[in-house]
Amino acid sequence: MNSIKTVSVCGLGKLGACIAATMAARGFHVVGVDIDREKIKKINEGLAPLDEPLLAETIRAGQPRLRATLDPRETVATDATFFIPPSPSLADGSFSNEFLLKAMQPIAKAMKDAGKRDHLFVCSSTTTPGAVDAVLIPMLERELGGVCGQDFGVCYNPEFIALGDVINGLLDPDLVLIGESDPQSGAALEQLYTQYNRNSPRIARMSIVSAELTKISLNSYITMKISFTNQLRLIAARHPRADIHAILDALGSDSRIGKKYLRAGLSYGGPCFPRDNRLLAYTARQVGLEAPLAEASDRINERTKQELVEKVQQMARPGEAVAVLGVSYKPNTHITEEAAGLFLAQQLKRRGYRVLIHDFAATPANSPSLHEFELIPDWDKFRNDPGVRLAVICCPWPQYQELAPTAGTRVFTPWHL
Repeated sequence: MNSIKTVSVCGLGKLGACIAATMAARGFHVVGVDIDREKIKKINEGLAPLDEPLLAETIRAGQPRLRATLDPRETVATDATFFIPPSPSLADGSFSNEFLLKAMQPIAKAMKDAGKRDHLFVCSSTTTPGAVDAVLIPMLERELGGVCGQDFGVCYNPEFIALGDVINGLLDPDLVLIGESDPQSGAALEQLYTQYNRNSPRIARMSIVSAELTKISLNSYITMKISFTNQLRLIAARHPRADIHAILDALGSDSRIGKKYLRAGLSYGGPCFPRDNRLLAYTARQVGLEAPLAEASDRINERTKQELVEKVQQMARPGEAVAVLGVSYKPNTHITEEAAGLFLAQQLKRRGYRVLIHDFAATPANSPSLHEFELIPDWDKFRNDPGVRLAVICCPWPQYQELAPTAGTRVFTPWHL
C-alpha cells in the first residue's frame, strides 16, 4: 500500500469533525462525509459544526485542504477512509454495528463501481471485540468482491481523547493504537501518524481483535481506578478525622500507582467509560468467563451516585429547593450522559424537591434532558445571592470556586476545588 496523502472521514460528529480538521491542519487533503447537511455547510464555510475548544481555529487553519460532502463517492479519490459513526450500546452490554455497516457499505460500493483497489478502511469507532473480523470485514469483502489484506486493507484505530480537549488529545497522544488486517496496512497508517502527531507517541501495532480488547481494557482500568478512589472515599467518610484528599495524595506518590485519576470526586460518566467497562464484562461472558473487577467498578460507580442522593437528602428538608451546580459529566463539555449532576437532579425531583440547575456548557438546547428543570440563568447573580439553603457542586468547573458558603446557604461538594 502506498503512503497516505489524502484521507476521507466518514461521520463528522464530536470526534470525526476534530479528526478531519486536525488532519487538514497537519497537511493532509481531507474530504469529510456526513448525512447532515448543516454540518457539511458549516465545514465548507470554515465554521465548526459543534462546540469543542480549538475546533473552529483548527478548521480555519486547515481550510484550504478541507472540504465536506454528502456524496460517499467522493471518497474514491482518497487513499484511506476513517469511519467514526456512533456505535451505541445494546441491552446486553455489546456495541451495535448498525451505523458502521451503514457508513461503510456505500463507500465500499463506490470503490467497487470505480474499480478502486488498495483502499484502506480505518474503523475509529469502538467495536465489540471480534466485530471487525466477524462482521465488518466480511461485509467489505462481499461489497468489494475482493480479499482483505490483498485487494484492500482494514485497520482498527480508536482514539483515546477527552471531550473538551479533543484537538490536543488527537495531536499529542500517549498512545496510537493500530489493529491491522495485514502488515502493509498497519505500516501505511503508522507512517501517517508520524506526520500527523506533534509529539512522538508509542505506536502499538497488533492484530485487530487485540486492539479491540486493548481499547476497552484501557478505559476499564481507568474506571477501576476511579471506583477505587470512590470506594475509599465512602470508607473515609465514616471516620470523622479522615481526610480523603490527604490519603489519595499520599497514595499517588507511589510510582506504582501514580496520581492520574486518583482524585476524590463523584462517579465517572460520559459516552466512553461506563460503556467500555460494561463491554469488557460482556466480552468475558462471551468466552465463558467473568470480569469481576469490571463488574465491581460498575457497581461502585452506581453506589457512588446513590450515596450522593442519600447525602443530599440528609442535608435538605423534604420539598426544599436544592441547587445542583454542574450537570455535564466533566468540565469543558456540554455532554450530560451518565453525569452525576444530572442523576442527582433527576432523583431529587422525583422525590419532590424543587431542583434548580446550572452548568457553564450544558443547556436545554444542547442537552434536552435538562428541559424538565428550573434553570439558574445568571451565575453572577446566583453567586452573590443564592437564595437556597443548599447548593451541591457535582462537576468541578473551576468557576464554582467563587461560590462561598454564607449564613443562609450551605455549599457541598466531594471535589477538592
